[in-house]
Amino acid sequence: MTSLTENAIEILRENDRGSYTVPTKGLYPFQWNWDSCLTSLGQRHFDEARAWTEIDTLFAHQWPCGMVPHIVFHKHDDGYFPGPDVWATNRPVPTSGITQPAVAGFALRRLYDLASDKAAAETRVRVLLPKVAAWHRWFYATRDPAGTGLVAILHPWEAGRDNSIDWDTPFDRVPTDGISPYTRRDTQHADPAHRPTKEQYDRYLWLVEHFRGLGWDTTKLHDASPFQVVDPGFNAILIRASADLADLAEGLGETALAAENRAFAARGLAAMEGLWSDAHGQYLCRDRVTGALIDSASIGGLLAAFCAIPSARAQAIAATI
Repeated sequence: MTSLTENAIEILRENDRGSYTVPTKGLYPFQWNWDSCLTSLGQRHFDEARAWTEIDTLFAHQWPCGMVPHIVFHKHDDGYFPGPDVWATNRPVPTSGITQPAVAGFALRRLYDLASDKAAAETRVRVLLPKVAAWHRWFYATRDPAGTGLVAILHPWEAGRDNSIDWDTPFDRVPTDGISPYTRRDTQHADPAHRPTKEQYDRYLWLVEHFRGLGWDTTKLHDASPFQVVDPGFNAILIRASADLADLAEGLGETALAAENRAFAARGLAAMEGLWSDAHGQYLCRDRVTGALIDSASIGGLLAAFCAIPSARAQAIAATI
């Protein structure tokens, strides 16, 4: 009988495209940002060098501003929509124009801490450290322009919880008219009942076309977006990644980088308190446009336990779960 570990390795290898891994052939035929970082944690169990390459490949397509896009379109595949022609980001290798949860800092630390070949790991991590730090800096500069300590997502796809109930109220502000005609591909690979509705997809694409109309200038997108949501889960991942990157940088003598990321994490943790709901026993999303908390308890508020929230909050979340 094949073991669970053997099955997992077989799946990773089946979806390996040499220097990057696709989340699943057919439905998601390109490189996705946080999928790759988490995939590397699986790859390191049987091929450490390949695990580092996974993240190297992702960051090779980092934008000059520091953003790491959520999709890298390495090869043409018309089985996925919206493809590079819709995003039109004008990159040497086509990418999307939005980002995803910042798990890279967390992944780097784990890969380094668990490495059997520390010398090789140090060589790889020293190249990646400033790149991940630039991404974190970009987040706080462009997605938290008022300096609150928490960043906003500007598209539901950025959170990784595409059609969560958390987005329903702010998403209603996004128009559904005026978008170019399109044909979805996701419902050809998966049960349409398990996928977002057409109305939701219309709004997804309105945002993409709106941002494209701004030339993908990431300094303009936040204030121009009708959808701005401070998601506790997304922020917890960024806070944890900043803390992990700070620890990693400090251990390697990169003290300035460590101090910067420790400050990001501390300010973010303090600001998370503003998202707490005693009534729900967990954190809630905030609609940054209206300033109101979104009354929809979901996994996003439970994911907050991924960062170093106060023990009383963690205990309440455990009770809620």
